[in-house]
Amino acid sequence: MNPAITDLLQGGNMAEDYYETLGVARGASQDDLKKAFRKAAMKYHPDRNPGDEAAEQKFKEVNRAYEILKDDQKREAYDRYGEAAFENGGGGHPGGAGGFGFSGGFADIFDEMFGAMGGQRGGANRRGSDLRYNLEISLEEAFHGKSADIRVPTSVTCETCSGSGAEGGAQPVTCPTCRGAGKMRSQQGFFTVERTCPGCHGAGRVIDKPCPPCNGTGRTHKEKTLAVKIPPGVEEGTRIRLSGEGEAGMNGTQPGDLYIFLSVLPHRLFQREEADIYCKVPMSMTSAALGGTVEVPTIDGGKAKVTVPPGTQSGQQFRLRSKGMSVLNSRQRGDMYVEARIETPVNLSRKQRELLQEFEKAGGGRSFSPESEGFFTRVKEFWEDLKD
Repeated sequence: MNPAITDLLQGGNMAEDYYETLGVARGASQDDLKKAFRKAAMKYHPDRNPGDEAAEQKFKEVNRAYEILKDDQKREAYDRYGEAAFENGGGGHPGGAGGFGFSGGFADIFDEMFGAMGGQRGGANRRGSDLRYNLEISLEEAFHGKSADIRVPTSVTCETCSGSGAEGGAQPVTCPTCRGAGKMRSQQGFFTVERTCPGCHGAGRVIDKPCPPCNGTGRTHKEKTLAVKIPPGVEEGTRIRLSGEGEAGMNGTQPGDLYIFLSVLPHRLFQREEADIYCKVPMSMTSAALGGTVEVPTIDGGKAKVTVPPGTQSGQQFRLRSKGMSVLNSRQRGDMYVEARIETPVNLSRKQRELLQEFEKAGGGRSFSPESEGFFTRVKEFWEDLKD
């Protein structure tokens, strides 16, 4: 018997557990394996971890593990004998040691995950990076909308070489490292690992005479001023996209986009809930008891009169239709809610105290506070229930 198999059957440690590499249980379904592989390959792919040898090694291990476990026959052999089943060109790998490159299921998944990252696998035609800009606005500006100028530090197309990266209009030459293929292949046991060429970054061509201002990248760093139009009715977290205003692409490729994230500052008078506005208005005890009118501000800068009925209680709300926030991409407006906040008088004079005492006596023991009367009635019933 193969010594490695004997060691495994006797409880020896395997060099690598493919299930553990992918982060799945031994009984995982093919769908679970595929999902785990997609996640791990995305995380450790060399293009996402340039110069990270540990990530590159992990990527190779993830690839090797999935190539074995996705095939039912190879998986069965691995479950019985571990890696020893595939030593010396074992039956689990048709075609012997060089038979596994980026083909079959791996290539399909690879294209699905990385195909949208700029065309070629190495990112030769990768567009520029998207940028984010955080912009604070007031509640009034969110209501009316506004135009703003923002200054964004970014990378722009080099004016000297027009983004080509070459000096004096020189043309790129074939990359001597990969001979124009844009990718390199290396043998790892019975796997053929393919990665982006480090010399040309997947383009297949290099610039022999780089442009001095941009050092051959086709872009330079610059702060540019952009005009932004903010529509009425925007909310906290609203995102505005400026197409093509992100970072310039390498060597004249497509630029990224600029995303402006809006943050609405707290207001000293109003609280907002979607399209509605809330305003807490303090009222004196006598105004609430006798009734009357109160004038309140509105978000559009105007004023509105609210009729307060006699006996108004603290917390009672009055609705003003169409006095709230603008609705995005609409001519409609939300409502405004005025909440009464009844204040108890403080620092009373001697005369005022006497008048309040006379008011209390004039009631003849009858309560003028319905909420407190109802509360203490329930308290009395509660105590009587406890005696039973």
